[in-house]
Amino acid sequence: MSSNNTTALITGASAGIGACFARFLAAQGHDLLLVARREQRLQELATELRAQYGIRCEILAADLTDRQAPKAIMDYATEQGLEIDVLINNAGLSGKTAFSETPWDILDAELQLMVTAVTELAHRVLPGMRARGFGRIINLSSIAALSPPGGSLLYSGIKSYVFLMSQSLDMELKPYGIHVTALCPGFTHSEFHDVMGTRDAANHLPGILWQEPEAVVKEGWHAVNKGQPVCVPGTVNKLLAASMRPIPTRIQYFLGKTFNPFKES
Repeated sequence: MSSNNTTALITGASAGIGACFARFLAAQGHDLLLVARREQRLQELATELRAQYGIRCEILAADLTDRQAPKAIMDYATEQGLEIDVLINNAGLSGKTAFSETPWDILDAELQLMVTAVTELAHRVLPGMRARGFGRIINLSSIAALSPPGGSLLYSGIKSYVFLMSQSLDMELKPYGIHVTALCPGFTHSEFHDVMGTRDAANHLPGILWQEPEAVVKEGWHAVNKGQPVCVPGTVNKLLAASMRPIPTRIQYFLGKTFNPFKES
């Protein structure tokens, strides 16, 4: 049995940062609900984690480009008697063609996966978190959210939304014991570039720009527990982010919180 009474829901859990989060949280005694499209990969990971750490680990094969998926995930959690205390919104992808040349159904799926599903899952876990007075939400943004806008692709805009949305939620929810962090990694060793077909280009980047997913996960988890609304993992990424943002993130967060028109007076 688990020694930790909290349960973490992790999307995109079959590989990369998501799988690293699963292993990291399992090692700390968290029970898990793992979600991804590849059921076989989830089954293999769940078997490994149950055997190694003695935790409860449930899986659900779901495609978050489906508008019904967030509700189905939470319905499944309820059926299994799981209360979600930790949400890792990790599932994501990046388009490979210019906006104007991409069919709308592909763009729609991208927005559903990384904007709507991320937001809906956060919204659906909050009632339970507020009732229990505890919650941790990590939303995978990107250092691209801190970069100058790039042409054609939606990725930077989507990650900017996640970056700002996470800070807004953190401002609202911290008084209820709920911390929300936008985790903004740079280039990370994972299957992401293989799936996106950008491995050749990625291999030409300097090694100093790359991080291992385990390091990203560890720093992100530390940040959310410390109540930090933004986490840019890695020294190189921190330097890059500082050079791209004229006003430091912590000052932007302070100003946004101070001049929030909806806060209680």
